[in-house]
Amino acid sequence: MGRSENNKHRILIIGASGFLGGAIYKELCPYFNTFGTYNISNKSFEKNQHFFQFNIEEDDIYEILDLVRPTVIVSALRGNFSKQILMHLHLAEYVFANKVKLLFLSSANVFDAYSKYPSYEDDKTYSNSIYGHFKIKIENMLLRLPKKQVAILRLPMVFGAQSPRVQEIVQNINAKEPVEIFPNLIMNVTTDSKVTQQIHYIINRDKYGVFHLGSNDLVHHDDFIKELIETLELNKQPVFKQVYTTNDDRYLAVLPKTNKLPNHLQLISQDILSELKLS
Repeated sequence: MGRSENNKHRILIIGASGFLGGAIYKELCPYFNTFGTYNISNKSFEKNQHFFQFNIEEDDIYEILDLVRPTVIVSALRGNFSKQILMHLHLAEYVFANKVKLLFLSSANVFDAYSKYPSYEDDKTYSNSIYGHFKIKIENMLLRLPKKQVAILRLPMVFGAQSPRVQEIVQNINAKEPVEIFPNLIMNVTTDSKVTQQIHYIINRDKYGVFHLGSNDLVHHDDFIKELIETLELNKQPVFKQVYTTNDDRYLAVLPKTNKLPNHLQLISQDILSELKLS
């Protein structure tokens, strides 16, 4: 992709100091005029003219929107659920009034009440968890906007060398703490580097709708975590704590079907392990 993309968009990443938000910022920054928000006081962010401090508990997102005047907003924020719902209500008003595009990072948990099979883009959302309910509420709010202005990106578990999940596994093994595995959980997976490339493509090609950004194959949680630990070559014997939430296999997988990205932007679970091996 050429640098000529530069003038096309002004992008605001809400939650750019988080793990995924930061990865998205690094991916888009060389190509677009990219801005981000951060919450915790951090000297490196304070010095960066493209970063704005934003505390969802106290601040109004309108002020940052007025300063940045984005053409694309990426919502990658974590934090208080009710405050997030209010902020997305304000974002929806802004998107509608200013004809801008909003990409919302959602989750496989919007389907966590359907345990018998994997989920596809057009399936009805249904959740038993507070987290899933919260994501569904925001999705439904955004789906009322003009459809070309919204992309809902549903993610499965995200792995990657710097991901909180992998870091926690490493810490647990080093501290001789047990690593939790869910033997009955069938899921698909992804990596931060693939998600950021996919987001770049969606912005660049002006894609919209619902995307399932997970691997094309399914894995058992326990098998995948054990393989992942082998790949990390930590030279320490892990201790596993098996967690059974049900006696039957249960699915938590967001598989792409109707809204597929090009082949080079698709992945299988083995690609994640290969990437971890290299890093």
